[in-house]
Amino acid sequence: MSPKTPIQREGSLEAPTRHAIDWMNPDFYDEASLFKELERVYDICHGCRRCVNLCNAFPTLFDLVDESATFEVDGIPKKDYWTVVDHCYLCDLCYMTKCPYVPPHDWNVDFPHLMLRAKAVHFKKHNTSIRNKFLSATDFVGATASYPIINSVVNFVNQNENTRKMMEPVLGVHHQAVVPRYETKTLRNRIKKSNKNKTQKNPVIASSTTSGKVVLFTTCYANYNEPHLGEDLIAIYEHNGIEVTTIQREKCCGMPKLELGDLESVKKAKDNNIPQLLELVNQGWDIVAPVSSCVLMFKQELPLMFPNDNDVQAVKKAIFDPFEYLFLRHKDGLLKTDFNTSLGKIAYQVACHQRVQNIGLKTRDVLNLVPDTTVIPIERCSGHDGTYAVKKEFHKISMKIAQPVVKRVKKAEADYYTSDCPMAGHQIENGMQDDSKAIHTLSLLRKAYGI
Repeated sequence: MSPKTPIQREGSLEAPTRHAIDWMNPDFYDEASLFKELERVYDICHGCRRCVNLCNAFPTLFDLVDESATFEVDGIPKKDYWTVVDHCYLCDLCYMTKCPYVPPHDWNVDFPHLMLRAKAVHFKKHNTSIRNKFLSATDFVGATASYPIINSVVNFVNQNENTRKMMEPVLGVHHQAVVPRYETKTLRNRIKKSNKNKTQKNPVIASSTTSGKVVLFTTCYANYNEPHLGEDLIAIYEHNGIEVTTIQREKCCGMPKLELGDLESVKKAKDNNIPQLLELVNQGWDIVAPVSSCVLMFKQELPLMFPNDNDVQAVKKAIFDPFEYLFLRHKDGLLKTDFNTSLGKIAYQVACHQRVQNIGLKTRDVLNLVPDTTVIPIERCSGHDGTYAVKKEFHKISMKIAQPVVKRVKKAEADYYTSDCPMAGHQIENGMQDDSKAIHTLSLLRKAYGI
């Protein structure tokens, strides 16, 4: 080796950095360029294999290599590259917890965002199934399924096993997957009704890092499926003297469309939400959302898709995970600890899209403030991802991914099991195969307060 030849490090010691997603560059959608980069990264992953236990994308890749004629990536038919892409649901854990070659390492491996690019190319060049478009159309589906007459039919079909089995070949939704109920009384309507005669009882007190007044981005899921999540959040925040409001015309955060690769639809959602959120941010409001994926969308994905959009960057700085916000208030002595109900032992699955926010285990820290309460964190993926676990071709695999979490919940013999992701909670329920139910972290905290 020449003295001038740089020595290639095995892994990066610096903090990982994220490059902007160059999705408006025509080369981003060039399929030949994409496949060249896929081959490069697949080859690095094949030589490392540290991520084999995270999801099914990596076992799929390694099986393709091991069953190829050359036992190398160059022996995999290019058409089979897509099968790896199909199994990636952009949880980001390989990037955040496993890969030693993420930027600023010279090899510049960002597997999730390469998969995002592949999904975007596939969507643009090869389109996608009606099933996939339907599952990602959360605004349309939620609004339609919440309509009173339709609502009864939808909920009956979703909760009836025989009907689900009959519809599985048509809809492509596995009959054993947990699908949510739809509520006719949406969260936004409940908030609007409760706010008619509501006045702020106490003056808002700002902390060193929070304003004490928040915009609740209700999210499609909390709005249409589980409104109690938003109601619990509001009750907790108002109990702590935090004022809560909403924007007028909320749309989906865009995460389901991002995971589909439909980036133009992500932009449309951004164009609706950001101006409304920014208006309130400029008036001194912070932002919270009860679903981790939606917070991550505004904290990471939109800022990386629109790095030069100052409005997006301003919203990024103003949005918080609900428990992150509460813990920041606690640090300045502004969180009430007048709990009247202990919670005992809690098995707590840490949602992937919360882990990726790099805020630490703030949910655990807040719940641990409750007397006679012990929180046992489980830092493993539930395998749900919103749509992956309900698709007929992926459901059984998703349950296999969830098994380590289910086993640890059972071993904990806890009084409650929970997650910040309501869908992850239901995935764990499905794996428990008993009558137990997950209780969301916000619901547990409200129970502890007795409000």
